[in-house]
Amino acid sequence: MTDSRLDSLRNWLKGLEPSWQLDLPTLAPASADASFRRYFRIESKNPDFRTLIVMDAPPQHEPLDAFIAVDLLLDNGGLNVPKILEQNTVEGFLLLNDLGNKTYLAELNSESADHLYKDATHALVQMQLASKPDVLPNYDEALLQRELDLFPKWYLKEHLHLELTELQHAQMKQAFELILQNNLAQAKVYVHRDYHSRNLMVTEKNNPGVIDFQDAVYGPITYDAASLWRDAYIVWPEERVIDWVIKFWEEGRQAGLPMPNDFGQFYRDFEWMGLQRHLKVLGIFARLFHRDGKDAYLKDIPLVLEYAIATANRYIELKPLARILESTRPTQK
Repeated sequence: MTDSRLDSLRNWLKGLEPSWQLDLPTLAPASADASFRRYFRIESKNPDFRTLIVMDAPPQHEPLDAFIAVDLLLDNGGLNVPKILEQNTVEGFLLLNDLGNKTYLAELNSESADHLYKDATHALVQMQLASKPDVLPNYDEALLQRELDLFPKWYLKEHLHLELTELQHAQMKQAFELILQNNLAQAKVYVHRDYHSRNLMVTEKNNPGVIDFQDAVYGPITYDAASLWRDAYIVWPEERVIDWVIKFWEEGRQAGLPMPNDFGQFYRDFEWMGLQRHLKVLGIFARLFHRDGKDAYLKDIPLVLEYAIATANRYIELKPLARILESTRPTQK
């Protein structure tokens, strides 16, 4: 690791060494994500922080303003988010407390799931209760549509080299309009946008630790629930998913969140929101490979595709979309 940003990062950390008792030689990669951000872990002799996290976010690609603003917003809402200990917004560096390295994805199993999802549900309700309009960007029709458009552009055309017929184009357009109509009719709250097993950390206190929230918006109330229980990286039997969504719906209503009185309506909203997300994710995973050279997400496409097919098949008005999706299954090519 001899890139110029790492040299700049080390120089910045040298200046912080006395304050935080940093052990500079221990600086090591902690994780990377689908963006330009990188994370490092560094040891400290500070009795309050045995290890700390350093974020490297190139300003031209990943300005820190949104991360800092949402971090403070969620912290004030009672969520367990990284504490910003030091910041260098000009160069794009942050020093954060360490929420550990146990992701929900690593810790979830049939025995632990109820407990872990109960904690995640409570944190999600807390975040939604803190919601106010005109604080975060609106998850409006234009943004939802841009996300849906990633599906034909990157998944169908770029990844599969699939050209739709004129009829299929019309059917997909009609399906997209119906999906957006549902999404936009839902009550609005703060939306993390990636509230899933890779971005929730198992912590001893105030579980879960919540990360990767910088793209948060103000939008549909079921979005984060769909991220959590129709997770691109782990799948559960439908009956368990329904049970967890019921518990979220019950806790949310008891807390005063604007949820429908009819669970059937709420679950339909959850499904249609999940479908919008999965179509977007198919496009994003394909784009990460073809544009950014990141192939790690290709293996997750089959599960996301099956989620989308199953949902579209459950609603008569979405059957034509289901046929288009089914035609992209590798076994049918």
